[in-house]
Amino acid sequence: MKEINLTTKISVYLLDECTETEKKLIEAAKKATKSAYARYSNFRVGAALLLENGEIITGNNQENAAYPSGLCAERTAVFFANANYPDQKVVAIAVAAHNNGKFTKDVITPCGACRQVLLEVENRYKTPMRILMYSDEGIYVVDSIKSLLPLSFGDKMLEK
Repeated sequence: MKEINLTTKISVYLLDECTETEKKLIEAAKKATKSAYARYSNFRVGAALLLENGEIITGNNQENAAYPSGLCAERTAVFFANANYPDQKVVAIAVAAHNNGKFTKDVITPCGACRQVLLEVENRYKTPMRILMYSDEGIYVVDSIKSLLPLSFGDKMLEK
C-alpha cells in the first residue's frame, strides 16, 4: 500500500493586517451580504471579485423554495464577471457571511460546487486567484483554489 499526504497552506490574518485592496474587497463582500435573498435560511453570503483591471464585482446567494434552484454568492459573482468582463482575469475573491444579522465567527469557505467553478476560472485564465475567507475572528487566505480542492477534476481529464 502507498500513502499520499496532502497539505494546504492557509495564512490567517486580522483585518488590519490586510492590504488596502484586500480590505476594500472584504468590505465589498460584507456589503453584498445585505442584499442576499436568503428568505429560507437567513444565512446571507456575499462575494466580491477583484478583476485584473481593478474592477470589483459582487454577488450574493439567491435562495429558492426549490433549494437546488438557488445559487451561491461566489458563482453569482463569477458568472456575472465572465458574462460581462470575459477578457478580465479574476485576481482575487473575498467571501463573507452573516446569520441573523451578525457576521460569522467561523470562517466561511466556498462550497464544493463553487470550488469547482473557481478552479475553472483559474484554468480559463491560467492564473491562480487569491481567496480571502472572512470571519469576525480572522481571515483565512489561500493563494489558489487548488489549495482548497486537492485532487481536483479539470480540463486535462477530458482530453482524449
